[in-house]
Amino acid sequence: MLDTALNDGVIRFSVFIGVLVLFAVLEALFPRKKRTQPRPLRWLTNLGLVVINGLTIKLMGQVSAMAAAAFAVSQGWGVFALIDLPLALEVLLGVILLDCAVYAQHVASHKIPILWRFHRMHHVDRDIDVTTGARFHPVEICLSMLYKCIVILALGPQVLAVFIFEVLLNASAMFNHSNVRLPLSADSIIRKIFVTPDMHRVHHSVHQRETDSNYGFCLSVWDKLFTTYIAQPKDGHQQMIIGIAEYQTSKPSDILWCLKLPFTK
Repeated sequence: MLDTALNDGVIRFSVFIGVLVLFAVLEALFPRKKRTQPRPLRWLTNLGLVVINGLTIKLMGQVSAMAAAAFAVSQGWGVFALIDLPLALEVLLGVILLDCAVYAQHVASHKIPILWRFHRMHHVDRDIDVTTGARFHPVEICLSMLYKCIVILALGPQVLAVFIFEVLLNASAMFNHSNVRLPLSADSIIRKIFVTPDMHRVHHSVHQRETDSNYGFCLSVWDKLFTTYIAQPKDGHQQMIIGIAEYQTSKPSDILWCLKLPFTK
């Protein structure tokens, strides 16, 4: 069990580093939007939060999505235990349902005030790039993990499905937050299934109506199905303002300020 957990951790960390480096290079070569903040301090803050969140997850010990999946399967818990499906189909459905659950969690993090206090740290970033995809408050990371564990115990998906989902969630979050310029034709095709950078960038607009849209992380179908989809920002991608209106300063690039933000009025 320990060896399996270590191997899973190595794979997920390797994918994280690979995706981070890939899109950091692509952003430098093909930027979509001009930056407003210096990159070094922002990246130090955003990647510093990655380290803090990684340590936070370690402190949670056995409270993890993979452990919850292993326990649910061993105990015969969850919806999937009640139906007999081919393994491949069960894994596919597990990934899709978990992605829908994360969409619902994201909507809740905007609509429920106490959750928004922590989630807004993600939104105050005045630029959006590959590192924004990993910029979350450690308290939100803990709450997110607890939520995923509850959903997994209720569904009872295969461990493989949860592993694939966790890898896809991290990789797609960095992809759709990246500041990469995709050809418009490619963007229109990709977003029929997956959330693209142009689609998710709308969600980081200072305009409230646009912030309350495009909640999806991986699959784009949920925003279209639940009518939270906006195709393009009204100000255009080059002119749109990223972040939250009252925090258009350099403070969102300060890691200590970010950590204290949920606890300030």
